[in-house]
Amino acid sequence: MASEGDEAPLVGRAATLAELRSDLSDVGPAGTAAVFVTGESGVGKSRLLQETADAMRAAGAAVLSGACLDIGDASPLHPVLQALRRCGPAPDAAPTGGPPDEAGALLEWVSQRLQAIAGDRPLLLVLDDLQWADRSTRQLLLYLLAGLGEVNLSVLAAVRAESLQGAHPLRRVLAELRRLRSVRVLDLAPLDQDGTRELVRAIAGEQVAAEDAERVFKRSGGNPFVAEELARDLRDGRAELSDTLREIFLARVDELPKHAHAVVHAIAAGVEPVEHPVLSRVVQLGDGELLEAVRAAVAHRFVLGEADGYRLRHRLVAEVLEQEVLPAERAALHRRYAEALEADPAADHAALAHHWQQAGEPLRALPAVVAAARDAERLYGFSEAHRYWTVALELAGEGTPETGRTELLSHAAESAYQCGEHALALARLEELAGRPDAPGVCTLHLRRAKYLAAAGRTATAETEYEKALALADCTPREKASAAAHLAELLLHLGRYADANARAREALELAELDGATADLVRASAALGFSSAFREDPDAGLAVIRHAVEIAERSGHPDDIGCAYLHLAELLTGPLNSLEEGVLVARRGAEKLAALGVGRTYQTRLLAIAANGLFRVGQWAEADRVLADAMRHRPSGADAVELLLARCRLWVGFGNEEAADRDLDAIATMLAGGGARHVLPMLTLRAGLAMWRGRHAEARAAVQRGLTETRSDDLVLLGVLAWHGLRAEAEAHASGDVPVDSAVVRRLKVVVDRMGQGAGDAAAPVRAVIDGYVELCAAELSRLEDRPDPEPWARAAATWDRRKQPYPAAYARLRQAEAALARKSRRAVAVTALRQAFETAQAMGARPFAAEISALAARARVPLTSDDTVDVGPAAPADELGVLTEREREVLAAVAEGLTNKEIGHRLFISERTVGVHVGHIFDKLQVRTRVQASRVFLRAA
Repeated sequence: MASEGDEAPLVGRAATLAELRSDLSDVGPAGTAAVFVTGESGVGKSRLLQETADAMRAAGAAVLSGACLDIGDASPLHPVLQALRRCGPAPDAAPTGGPPDEAGALLEWVSQRLQAIAGDRPLLLVLDDLQWADRSTRQLLLYLLAGLGEVNLSVLAAVRAESLQGAHPLRRVLAELRRLRSVRVLDLAPLDQDGTRELVRAIAGEQVAAEDAERVFKRSGGNPFVAEELARDLRDGRAELSDTLREIFLARVDELPKHAHAVVHAIAAGVEPVEHPVLSRVVQLGDGELLEAVRAAVAHRFVLGEADGYRLRHRLVAEVLEQEVLPAERAALHRRYAEALEADPAADHAALAHHWQQAGEPLRALPAVVAAARDAERLYGFSEAHRYWTVALELAGEGTPETGRTELLSHAAESAYQCGEHALALARLEELAGRPDAPGVCTLHLRRAKYLAAAGRTATAETEYEKALALADCTPREKASAAAHLAELLLHLGRYADANARAREALELAELDGATADLVRASAALGFSSAFREDPDAGLAVIRHAVEIAERSGHPDDIGCAYLHLAELLTGPLNSLEEGVLVARRGAEKLAALGVGRTYQTRLLAIAANGLFRVGQWAEADRVLADAMRHRPSGADAVELLLARCRLWVGFGNEEAADRDLDAIATMLAGGGARHVLPMLTLRAGLAMWRGRHAEARAAVQRGLTETRSDDLVLLGVLAWHGLRAEAEAHASGDVPVDSAVVRRLKVVVDRMGQGAGDAAAPVRAVIDGYVELCAAELSRLEDRPDPEPWARAAATWDRRKQPYPAAYARLRQAEAALARKSRRAVAVTALRQAFETAQAMGARPFAAEISALAARARVPLTSDDTVDVGPAAPADELGVLTEREREVLAAVAEGLTNKEIGHRLFISERTVGVHVGHIFDKLQVRTRVQASRVFLRAA
């Protein structure tokens, strides 16, 4: 039961409640109806009775409630008399005196009391724990529900299913009552996974991780009481199983017959499902005794008997029993399991390995662990394979030959890489390289480079590939692999010309002696670079061919590589956003089924989210990223995902979350490539601008231009736009002087983009042109030449690219320039409304606030339903765009306080004060603290 004041919500029972009310109202010919709710302990029978009784009482029914007692000398009719006593003194019409002693008279007396209490209302009699009902109570139910008591009555009772064993007298009563049309027996099932998750989140909070909620479901089997207890432990940070649950389960186990007790202990120690022949060897009972014992364990709701074997109904039972068994008993039980499985050639290697380990026999476990690892690899279960190879290394002691340990290290390193544990893969590889029988130098370079690239250390990875290619004893196949991987890495670095050359080299080598994986990787790199630089149709055809080859091979690495390049090309340079999102999602589904959810699937979902972001479907992008984050990726995969999520945080205005993600990205990006570094720095600049920190934005952009070499003019275009925007914002605020040297450098970049666009493929050129137009428009703003035309051209360009955010931003600036000229108000109104509609649809809160602030200052209504007031704005209206906290900060600014002094007064950090001040400047369209103070004093 829930503790007082901490009752959990009723979850997953709405349909059952409605059915109960309907069944209890559907009386039979005798004027009676009954529902007997059965189910295991803790499944929620009592709560269901309570909720049904409350609902029927609210509907006008008379309700009486009682509970049976688990004692042998309970007085006759105890639950019914208890219910009558709770009802208070009998009405005048009721018979006087106590209950008679004679049985027939007693039944008649109770019937009259019930009839008197009900009067003209429907009467509901609620009886809990009916499995403990005495003989008189059972007789009363038969008497009343058969209509012999001449009282219109509905009965709702709860029965513990595990108690109805053998010749329990209530079984005969229920069998008799089932013959009546108005009697129903309802077996209440545990909650399903969704219901359990809802219950856990209601108790432990909405932020509970999905895997924690799933673990509660697996441990509880959906039993609401158990799930509630585990959820409270989760909420309160308790790791150990509560004494309450432990004692409840131990008491129930103790109620089992002797052989059933042994069966439950055995299944708890097994790897589910436990097959019947294996169980018979472990518990060592005769066939008849074993079947009877299993039947009792099933009847007591401990065990589920299914086609593939036996399972515990609640995995929590295994946790409880594990602490009740002596170590020697546990070892002996696992040894019997191992010996039973070893006798079967088709036995599961993982189960066999587990039992030999638990039996304390590591050397006998090792062959089974290795076999289990190989089984997992064949099924592309890379996380499972990594776990088994790691266990194999731990089990391999002094008796393992040197060559055996070297082989284990090699497998452990590769499996760590496959499941996304890139740092561990590198550590294993270094240990492997130090052994006398290590693989060849070229092989080590190739593997180290591959692991480094996956970890996000691209610069070091490039060096390793170059070393491999320079080795004289590097075989043609190794050279093909090195060139193919290097081509892919150069794509990541944004060096498309170099990538194209390496991809062609790899294809030539692969034709002589190359693996399918090298052919796929080189083709994908060649197709991407060709589509970007020269011919989109030809490049796409090459990548699509690579996808076909990869799907025929069936290997996750091949399929993942091909789908990544295709989806990235479509959603990025070629701007085929809808198709790119579909390809990314389709590829993600395929790769999840192939066991690489933590690596390729997460990266494809990041690509899908980026595409959704660009088309303005931010809420859907958020859902996609939340799903991908459940895999907890690492290395370059995590960076891709964090960059995609950070774009959303910046757009939504969640500054703290964006900061956290950017810090995490910077930590992981040791030597990262342009396709990670430039977006990270662009996001830093965008976040700094929303905060009014224009110097920080400038520094981020300049770092990107200085530190990163890239042929990707699209990435440079985004960065250059943010750089010029930061200078324009600085100019508008007046807080930070415009850096003319920075502006000159950005103009050089814009010129380079314009020149380079002529050599790029047409779709790529169109995207670059869009950023060139934004940059030109920002220059007009920076140079105090308010002109709506450049902004209108930019908005139209981005409309054609079907990217609503830059189009809406251009419309905001178009309106600003039109209002500054004071001659294009109609144009400004239209542009502001369109921009605001887009910002609201996407959930771009900071952007929407900036649009609203400009509209408020200009007295422009943002919806056509509003009345346009073209008169002068009152000073007080200027402060209407500020939040309450911003008003407090502005009042302190007007007093002449510094940010530090304001922070002390308002109990907030100096940094937070700076954020508020930046927002105030943006909303009031002022550049200095003096101007802001003047606005405040005028309004006051």
